[in-house]
Amino acid sequence: MNRKSGFRTVIALAAVCALAGTGCGRGDAAKGDGSGNERTVVKTSATERAERRGYDGAPPVIPHEMFGVACTSCHNMQGMQVEGVGFSPPMPHEVTAGLSDVARCRQCHVFRETDEIFVASDFQGLAQDLRHGRRLNDYTPPVIPHPVFMRENCYACHAGAAAREEIRCSHPERTRCQQCHVEENATDLFTP
Repeated sequence: MNRKSGFRTVIALAAVCALAGTGCGRGDAAKGDGSGNERTVVKTSATERAERRGYDGAPPVIPHEMFGVACTSCHNMQGMQVEGVGFSPPMPHEVTAGLSDVARCRQCHVFRETDEIFVASDFQGLAQDLRHGRRLNDYTPPVIPHPVFMRENCYACHAGAAAREEIRCSHPERTRCQQCHVEENATDLFTP
């Protein structure tokens, strides 16, 4: 090994150690989105979040009446505080290919029915999976433990005002998440 390649190896190892020390899920979570414009919002609990879905991973129901404006007026890349309603969560699929501000949100998201004619079913979906992404070792970033399709905006759930503490990212200023984090390739989910 010549002197030049040895120096490059030392620099590369130092960079890996520095990134591992500030990596995902380590130490105190960042508060806010890193822009200095931190907001206080009431976050939805994991239990309430699960109640708004038919099963873990299903799109949430719409828990409010129709406001007569485009859904993306409130559910944008950052979300926003809506007077009298609460915080509208950011839309995780604003950058999904084929979707836009005129997308048919209600093709997947339906209103919660409260009429007495309708009754809740006794369907029991899979329990909400709140595990952290697995790591190859302590020095590698965790994998993404869910599908990425229609969840391309990692910021929607993992940073910003609406991010729940248990999944908040410690480095929201880094915008290319999949440069380090890869989608988990689980092939053994339903094998004995």
